[in-house]
Amino acid sequence: MRTYAGQARAVSGWFTDRSAWIGVALMASSYPLNGEVACAERVARWRPLLNWALVIPLNLWLAVLAFGAAAVSLAGWFVILFTGRLPESFGDYLVAVLRYQWRVLAFLFGLTTDYPGFHVAAGYVDPGDYPAVLYSARAVTRQRLTVAFRIVLVIPQQVVLYFVNLAALVVLVIGWFAVLVAGRWPTGLRSFVTGWMRWTFRVNGYTWLIVDEYPPFGFQA
Repeated sequence: MRTYAGQARAVSGWFTDRSAWIGVALMASSYPLNGEVACAERVARWRPLLNWALVIPLNLWLAVLAFGAAAVSLAGWFVILFTGRLPESFGDYLVAVLRYQWRVLAFLFGLTTDYPGFHVAAGYVDPGDYPAVLYSARAVTRQRLTVAFRIVLVIPQQVVLYFVNLAALVVLVIGWFAVLVAGRWPTGLRSFVTGWMRWTFRVNGYTWLIVDEYPPFGFQA
């Protein structure tokens, strides 16, 4: 049986003057890992053409972080099987890498316009210093059986997401054309992209052993 420390579905602090964003909305999630984006209302029309170049240095840094996350996740797999717990520092790092990836993608897709920079915010609670937030509850006790077979258990999610990814690619292309013409993301398309990202990151968090609760098949917050 698993328990979570404090169900840390919150952000510590908040970014000022971010439209009418209400931090309490983050508390509504029924899943222990969640991500949200305070999307920019207006997006510069040049971003679909140049954002990919702006994130090149970020992706290089992210590749280094992801390599470390793979090593930490593998080490954590053995530690959980033997001790029933994931070391706190392991979890802090894994959530930090997932959070940084969330920020980079939100910027790349034009959901946010603030450059993420190279700072990696560690810990399960998001510091709230960027308009794309990702946070997780810390699992205190772990399910060793599901951890042992995690790679097998995640296969159905990966199969379904393969087809959802194809739909998301189409939505991204349409959304980028909309930004080029109108300077804004259509609300419905933006919600689809945010939901798809959330689903994908929950599966990644489950795969990386951050949480034990099986991710829902869907876009729900």
